[in-house]
Amino acid sequence: MQTNSHLSRLIHDQAEKYGDREVLIYKNFGGKEWKSYSWNQFSAMVKQVSNAMLNMGVKVQENVGIFSQNSVEYLFCDFGAWGIRAVTIPFYATSSEQQIQFMISDAQIRFLFVGEQEQYDKAHRILATCRTLERIIVFDPTVRIDEGDTTTMHFADFLQWGEGLPRQTEVEARQQEASMDDVANILYTSGTTGDSKGVILTMGQYHAAMEANNKCVPVGEQDRVMNFLPFTHIFEKGWKILCLTEGARLIVNTHPMEVQQSMRETHPTCMSSVPRFWEKVYMGVMEKIENSGAVQRKLFQHALSVGRKHNIDYVSKGKRPPVALHLEYEMLNKTIFSLVRKELGLENAHFFPTAGATVSHHVEEFVHSIGINMMVGYGLTESLATVSCNHYEQPWTVGSVGIPIEGISIRISEEGEILLKGPTITKGYYNRDDITRQSFTEDGYFKTGDSGYLENGELFLKERIKDLYKTSNGKYIAPQMIESKLLVDKYIDQIAIIADQRKFVSALIIPVYPLLEEYARAHHISFESREDLCQNKQIYDMMMERIDTLQQQLAHYEQIKRFTLLPHGFSMERGELTNTLKIKRRVLNENYKDLINRMYEE
Repeated sequence: MQTNSHLSRLIHDQAEKYGDREVLIYKNFGGKEWKSYSWNQFSAMVKQVSNAMLNMGVKVQENVGIFSQNSVEYLFCDFGAWGIRAVTIPFYATSSEQQIQFMISDAQIRFLFVGEQEQYDKAHRILATCRTLERIIVFDPTVRIDEGDTTTMHFADFLQWGEGLPRQTEVEARQQEASMDDVANILYTSGTTGDSKGVILTMGQYHAAMEANNKCVPVGEQDRVMNFLPFTHIFEKGWKILCLTEGARLIVNTHPMEVQQSMRETHPTCMSSVPRFWEKVYMGVMEKIENSGAVQRKLFQHALSVGRKHNIDYVSKGKRPPVALHLEYEMLNKTIFSLVRKELGLENAHFFPTAGATVSHHVEEFVHSIGINMMVGYGLTESLATVSCNHYEQPWTVGSVGIPIEGISIRISEEGEILLKGPTITKGYYNRDDITRQSFTEDGYFKTGDSGYLENGELFLKERIKDLYKTSNGKYIAPQMIESKLLVDKYIDQIAIIADQRKFVSALIIPVYPLLEEYARAHHISFESREDLCQNKQIYDMMMERIDTLQQQLAHYEQIKRFTLLPHGFSMERGELTNTLKIKRRVLNENYKDLINRMYEE
């Protein structure tokens, strides 16, 4: 049963309920072995952090920064700060110096917790320019602190300020005064179109979100939940807290690149992720099948066909599959599909919330066909994650983003924009009353900037309104939709559609270079560099043929007519991606202006 306490008390209430039961599974920074904390130990660490923060001088509703990748120390600081009614401001571990400087100054942060050497070095370099910043506390004990730096301390030294809980009476007094109107977080959005905005999220929003999600997402005490997305991301932050309210175990994966290995080692039952994770799983499995023998290929394709009929044609529609189909699926599920899941470390797969971008129909059908329950949803930082999602064991439609959660009112404007109202919706942006006013209708609905429609109770997305392109022929193009169709190709790693005010659709493409190089060698195509591959006509023709196959169902005016292969990926360093890896189209258009113009030369 869910414990939906105020976040200042949640961990301590759960410790009273579960005691020495395991809750956090983690590795030390740079460690190889998985370790764990019980609920009692988690509660004790949170209390110690709350006491240390009071001794450090943290005030009621003061903004405290956390600049780190996922770690148990991150969790201790989040809940420790909430325990004394402070506000946590999370920064992505990949944030640039310019970004953290802006956020520290905007939120007037005095105390900043950082993760590893990279985060410390960035924070140290901007220390002199951040007028309010007084102290940096470093999680990783191996971080080398600059010799002349008297502002920074390691987390172990910080914890000593809370040893013996010297201020516990004051901590508990603050918790008695805590209210649902208290601000819990200010989350700065990545900003694909402009400066970051600090989204204000209150304790009341979290409470309402936990209550609503509890009714449609069946995470429970027996689940082992992999934390893959950054805790800074509202999807992972909200999901993590939901799992804790339900008594589930959290597996804290510190480095995203290691997630597949972590899954094989820890065997999670659930994990929230973005579609790109499942796209890579799909490409990896399909590549193995392509490279296997003809008999194995045929057998797997048949198994996929059966899985699709069973899980998409029947189960997703709430229909009972015919007995013969069900028996054949069960046999294939226990043999072929179970081997695929075992390879992923998902022998005990329960369900997998997925959101953050458009999910390709190919990928969604594939994941369900192999017996993994992907629960697709939609949300924003401003809605405290979930607006809608597939509800467990209820009918759903491939391509939808599910049924609205309880308490959310959705209205579609005359322009097709999704408008939201409800207890989980933000009241506005920190220090930005002007943007707050522009973001709501006169009757209080939040403008999402996404276009969509409701059909039979389910929400379907169309496109970001600001991202819609209009060609010089007057046709509207939805770039994300086209990109999602092409990202399932094993040779395509990143893609950006170009079309706005252009005669036709073109694309910038970053190939999966190890596979492309392998293809070139197999076909006796000589090259000395990635630039050589990008300019090779045989490579271009091969890629064009694969693109044409995938875009057959697109309207003629939506199809890519020309593309350019790039020898390097889009990057955050060049300002081309947000911290959540979304494309900044305006920046791409500027950075690759000459290459783009060349594609439109007669």
